[in-house]
Amino acid sequence: MSNVWDDLPGQDAAIAQLRRSAAENAPAHAWLFTGPPGSGRSNAARAFAAALLCQCPDPRQRGCGTCSSCRTVLAGSNPDVALVSTENVNYAIADVRELISKAQDKPSGGKWRIIIMEDAARMTERTTNVLLKSIEEPPPHTVWILCAPSPADVLVTIRSRCRPVGLRIPSRAAVTELLVRRDGLTPAQAEFAARVSQSHVGIARRLARDEGARLRRDRTVRMPLGLRTVSDAVMAAAALVDLSTAEASSSAEERATAESASLRESLGLDAEASIPAQLRSQFKALEEKQKRRARRGTHDALDRSLIDLSTFFRDVLTLQLGTGSELVNDYLAEDLRAFATHGTAAQSLERIDAIAEARRRIGSNVAPLLAMEAMMVTLLPTR
Repeated sequence: MSNVWDDLPGQDAAIAQLRRSAAENAPAHAWLFTGPPGSGRSNAARAFAAALLCQCPDPRQRGCGTCSSCRTVLAGSNPDVALVSTENVNYAIADVRELISKAQDKPSGGKWRIIIMEDAARMTERTTNVLLKSIEEPPPHTVWILCAPSPADVLVTIRSRCRPVGLRIPSRAAVTELLVRRDGLTPAQAEFAARVSQSHVGIARRLARDEGARLRRDRTVRMPLGLRTVSDAVMAAAALVDLSTAEASSSAEERATAESASLRESLGLDAEASIPAQLRSQFKALEEKQKRRARRGTHDALDRSLIDLSTFFRDVLTLQLGTGSELVNDYLAEDLRAFATHGTAAQSLERIDAIAEARRRIGSNVAPLLAMEAMMVTLLPTR
């Protein structure tokens, strides 16, 4: 029988910890879920929230996945669970204060009011201090779940007041099994997606289902093969930015259209009706929110493209060192071997470092095209 833990491949230790806590009548009031991208922090937080609110009478079976509480939590429609993320570079203080106010409300139907805060690492020190008192002295019915890549990404004042849950990247076999079972993929499709995504469940699923995403990734990974001159590097940089923008826009536009339609409907406006002057501020606020989300989406997509690009040189380094490790991009094995013969392991490491530096610059809001051009020049083959 399926349950809320089924979509957390390779997390047996964390699941056992969370099962024990869900079976208790007094779980810790604050939790910190940490793990690298792709480990499933948000999925684990939702599963734990479902288990805490599960209506199953047997404490050992909480997280049944079949009761109405479990189903609504996983669907994102349970009124006692708030899943919060920011579409800005950092959480605003006003956003955190709103969360603190929401934490004071009593549960509407379940035993707990649960607030899941994704990307808790995006809080500045000032914002963290606003949250601190609520974490220290929460209402008796409130459970906070913060998610971050590592404990070091959260200030120690918060970290010391939370119970830690460590997640890890699942094995490729575990991700493959999940995609076959949950998404109906063939074993070959699932294995390929799990391999090239490096076991990132969300990205593996998107690559398996979206041919456009697969093609964009393939173009990105092949870019080093076409670099010969500085002119090539400049054009490749522009292409990489364009690919990432297209990746972000493909989902952002659809969501923006749906949001605008929903706002019109809530205000009683027809799809083609002009917007009255007294309502324009609401549409302007929505547009600003969508622009901020689009900028972050482009940065996130570009960061993912750089991770994909780094796998090319990771594979080249593997071949140069003769480690015998499996290649991420094994379908390009012949090209990778040819490329590896024209450089050294030290040069491959320098290129991997250059990509990491480009990721850091993007995270610091350096203009994407400038960061990509500087990186691509360093990827040029040595003569």
